[in-house]
Amino acid sequence: MATQVTGPTGRRPASARRRAAPTRHPVVALAMALPCAVLLVMLFGGWEQMATQAQAVADLIGH
Repeated sequence: MATQVTGPTGRRPASARRRAAPTRHPVVALAMALPCAVLLVMLFGGWEQMATQAQAVADLIGH
């Protein structure tokens, strides 16, 4: 004899399912992150550190 299921089966109707959020364009993500990054660089003196690291990498490459 077949088993009867009398309660919810765990599957919701298509109208009740949550739709996936649309992906964000990379330019929008950059526009959101860039002001924060600039502020952090200005507050903590990251510009000098970045220049030092870039110089060290350039020396390792041999340029």
